[in-house]
Amino acid sequence: MSLKKFTFNVKKKNEYARTGLIETHRGNINTPAFMPVGTQATVKAAFINDVIKTGAEIILSNTYHLMLRPGSERILKAGGLHKFMNCKLPILTDSGGFQVMSLSKLNKVDKEKGAIFNSHIDGKKFILSPEESIRIQKNLNSDIVMVMDECPKKTKDKKKIADSMELSIHWAQRSKEAFGLNEHKALFGIVQGGLFNDLREQSLKELVNIQFDGYALGGLAVGESQKEMFEVLDHIKLLMPEDKPRYLMGVGTPSDIIGSVKRGIDMFDCVLPTRSGRTGLAFTWNGRVNIRNSKYQNDNTPLDENCSNLDLNKYSKNYLNHLFNTNEILASMILTLHNINFYQELMSSIRRNINSGTFDQFHDKYINKL
Repeated sequence: MSLKKFTFNVKKKNEYARTGLIETHRGNINTPAFMPVGTQATVKAAFINDVIKTGAEIILSNTYHLMLRPGSERILKAGGLHKFMNCKLPILTDSGGFQVMSLSKLNKVDKEKGAIFNSHIDGKKFILSPEESIRIQKNLNSDIVMVMDECPKKTKDKKKIADSMELSIHWAQRSKEAFGLNEHKALFGIVQGGLFNDLREQSLKELVNIQFDGYALGGLAVGESQKEMFEVLDHIKLLMPEDKPRYLMGVGTPSDIIGSVKRGIDMFDCVLPTRSGRTGLAFTWNGRVNIRNSKYQNDNTPLDENCSNLDLNKYSKNYLNHLFNTNEILASMILTLHNINFYQELMSSIRRNINSGTFDQFHDKYINKL
């Protein structure tokens, strides 16, 4: 049986907001889409089948963490990441560049060798080049592969951002060559350039010349304000290729997502729903709920009485407050699943409103509420 090619088609537009369909041999992804994060080959505190039942159609996993533990060769021997973690969904893997810069003890960034760093776990020395990043992602057998890039910290130093952007372009070209030809998988380029529109424009232009299956925006969600992020998107939305998926990396809050969809973004990922779920913060259509708060001790209503999925409405705020304040593991499991489900409800509502031409009203109703 021949495998389906990776394709993307725009279905409907509501000004810049758009719905689309990514087709992969592992399944289709309706966009705009939110990818739950499975950093260590697990979406923390959730069974993968429950994640699927929320409506998630793709998850993200992490090259940096998996290269350190358990190692990509071990996962390859197990039959790839999908078999290793028992996941039938498509998987996108990031390149590891962001975690190298943010988590490890970075010794040096060398244009030819790559990033030379010590593991944040045991101090062991590693060298992550564009070729090595692609090799690891191939071992993982991910469906969407990201180019190796450098993600600098937020700075007003334009030369530093420009130098980093040029390095990322060089590494993107090498990533493309290492990836080779595989029409059943996708390789995404990553647009860098900080908050400087001219650098973003230059980065995108050079990536389009190299030719990728999708284009991500990196170097945002690193400390800038939402207003600053939206200003970058407002400029670049006019220039992004129409016929390729657009992925905003590491974003974000429900409000970030709604505003970014308005500016033409198709794909998102963020640890926020799962991390918040483990610490007692729930996302709801009426805003955020800190379930540890004492005011919920006698509140026997559910977080969302309209949510019948996975019986999540069977648990009261009173009960969840008790679970969190007694450090019960079930607390993290229920709230993590609630938040993942809410994010998928959010994406479904966004797609429905774009398709019906009412997205602007949806945006205005929720942009400052969620």
